[in-house]
Amino acid sequence: MPHPTAVLPELHSRPRRVLVTGGAGLIGSALVWGLNRHGIDDIVVVDRLGTDDRWRNLVALRFADYLEAEALLPSLESGALGRFDLVLHLGANSNTMERDVSSLIHNNFEYTKRLALWAVAHETRFVYASSAATYGDLADDVEASNDLAVLRQLRPLNAYGYSKHLFDLYAAQAGLLDRVIGLKYFNVFGPNEAHKGEMRSLVHKAHQQILDTGRVKLFKSHRPEFTDGGQRRDFLYVKDAVAMTLHLATASGVAGLYNVGSGVAQTWLELVGAIFAAMDRPPEVEFIDMPAAIRDKYQYHTRASIAGLRRSGYTVEVTPLTESVRDYVQRYLQPDRRLGDGPER
Repeated sequence: MPHPTAVLPELHSRPRRVLVTGGAGLIGSALVWGLNRHGIDDIVVVDRLGTDDRWRNLVALRFADYLEAEALLPSLESGALGRFDLVLHLGANSNTMERDVSSLIHNNFEYTKRLALWAVAHETRFVYASSAATYGDLADDVEASNDLAVLRQLRPLNAYGYSKHLFDLYAAQAGLLDRVIGLKYFNVFGPNEAHKGEMRSLVHKAHQQILDTGRVKLFKSHRPEFTDGGQRRDFLYVKDAVAMTLHLATASGVAGLYNVGSGVAQTWLELVGAIFAAMDRPPEVEFIDMPAAIRDKYQYHTRASIAGLRRSGYTVEVTPLTESVRDYVQRYLQPDRRLGDGPER
């Protein structure tokens, strides 16, 4: 099948009423966009809009209601919000440099646990965002596993990854993984990420660096087996992430943990080359020292095994990196647009 830059695949079933947490964020707002493209707009969006510009991600989208995150659980548990067919739980503190571990546990573990238990009790399909950060150094073509013994062997490198891992462990121990879906997203990039500050993708950061200085700064390698710029990541366009997520969310007989990635590990230099090409400029890269504070937490090579996704029946071709970067840069970054602004291909 064509890749999702051209078309989003049909849903296997059609949820009538959907709850999307983190709905103003990168993946959350893209999921609302994807649901809208399927004609679904009976959606309740939940987020913490705060003082940044993430509200702009919602302007062009269609949904029935909005709640701040603190109001959601009391409203659900009291019955005030009624029933939902599907919960897409993308809300989280996603700062990989976060030092307030109590905040991470509250937002990424305790909140997720209460929401999952509510969904299971009300026979509502529950899909939540886990993370490739749960894998730590074991992120080379690793297969997502529901086996508790396998999960207990994982060693996340930062507190964010641990907070996500903690719920995966809880779901396995509580017997929830045969009733819910957990998605281990790899390096997702694309429109609607401008609000993320330092957590933005390199595509967004590099685009601005090139406009300002004509060059891109990359970290030097501090491991001899990797050249400077030769560190590899599994980069995934957000439109592909939407297609994969909605496939899993609406397919029958699907439960447990799944990787959401491209299945390909590509270097930072390959990514930067695609950005320069999309901007029709010659590549110019400056290598800088990696901050000492993150050297022991840095993943040098990540690659998702998407065998589980394929076994679930997902047959869509993943968008090649050069094409996804071109779509992002030329269709969204250079005109400063969000998903849903103007006609979509």
